[in-house]
Amino acid sequence: QVQLAESGGGLVQAGGSLRLSCAASGSIFSINSMGWYRQASGKQRELVASITGSGRINYADSVKGRFTISRDNAKNTVYLQMNSLKPEDTAVYYCNERTTWADYWGQGTQVTVSS
Repeated sequence: QVQLAESGGGLVQAGGSLRLSCAASGSIFSINSMGWYRQASGKQRELVASITGSGRINYADSVKGRFTISRDNAKNTVYLQMNSLKPEDTAVYYCNERTTWADYWGQGTQVTVSS
């Protein structure tokens, strides 16, 4: 059974940085696409960044130049480095693993950016 465990969220001032981690288990991690999504209060969940098994990366326009997604296949972990954070980045951030048969989600980690 695939399990995803996020960590690294918290409260930070605008302009600050946070690094999210997502540890995966129960899957062939290295071949699967991994993604970070976020959901702000009252809004739909949106893609923040994704990285395929071959390392192809995609970012939402709103985070380009500020966020960096990376993966360590030896540790079955995907990261999201978030710099120059803005109050509008406040949301619950979810890790996603996309396998051939299904999407799996972590429990989410809260990121709050104060102005």
